[in-house]
Amino acid sequence: MASDPTESFARPRVAAGALFFDHLGRVMMVVPSYKDYLDIPGGYIEHGETPTQAVAREVKEELGITPPIGRLLVVDWAPNPSEGDKQLFVFDGGVLDQDWLDQIVLDPAELTGYEFHDVASIAEVTIPRIARRITHGTRARGEGTTVYLENGEAVS
Repeated sequence: MASDPTESFARPRVAAGALFFDHLGRVMMVVPSYKDYLDIPGGYIEHGETPTQAVAREVKEELGITPPIGRLLVVDWAPNPSEGDKQLFVFDGGVLDQDWLDQIVLDPAELTGYEFHDVASIAEVTIPRIARRITHGTRARGEGTTVYLENGEAVS
């Protein structure tokens, strides 16, 4: 009997996040309680969720707010040695004005804080693959495009 051909199919973990900005154009970075680097708000997609539903749920869980989530900026195929195949969707969270910032209530089980950073110096505050994703996402936002990445690098 032949083996199941689907055994060779990729079964990536899939996550969705959002790029939020302040009025100065700086990107929001969250301080996870369980990681040693800054990240963007977001998380893994659960069974039955779409990427947009997942990012909205994750933002609500992590930050306690429900701002509108905009268009897709980045899709990144980014396998990780400790987690296997991963696919990440990054959406435009737009600008969070003071009204939104005043409503933020962090989930202490997930986050210990948040900060805004200049995109030009983002590599100084997070790991390279996230920095590349943010840089490409910010450019896509400005150009009105969506970019496909592999390990945070543009594929031509």
